[in-house]
Amino acid sequence: MRSLDIIENYSMNLADWIGFWGVLQILLAYFLNVSGRVGTKDLLFKALNFSGALMAFIASYVLRFWPFMLLEAIWCIISFISLIQHPGKVQQ
Repeated sequence: MRSLDIIENYSMNLADWIGFWGVLQILLAYFLNVSGRVGTKDLLFKALNFSGALMAFIASYVLRFWPFMLLEAIWCIISFISLIQHPGKVQQ
């Protein structure tokens, strides 16, 4: 079997797409941070990490991939705590 055949015969299911978009959000947060566009205390960084981890957790749960479920559950909890502790800006 040629490697191209594997690509041609593969279609992503809903869990794959959810996981894909979740991981993409986590990677986007990382990229924005290391490129200096957002800091770790920025709301966007925290929101991308939380929503990405939540989506990756859901996909891992559906696929029953336990090690990744544990990783994403912990990532999601930490991100959520950071997100709810984010100081809101009060308009004067």
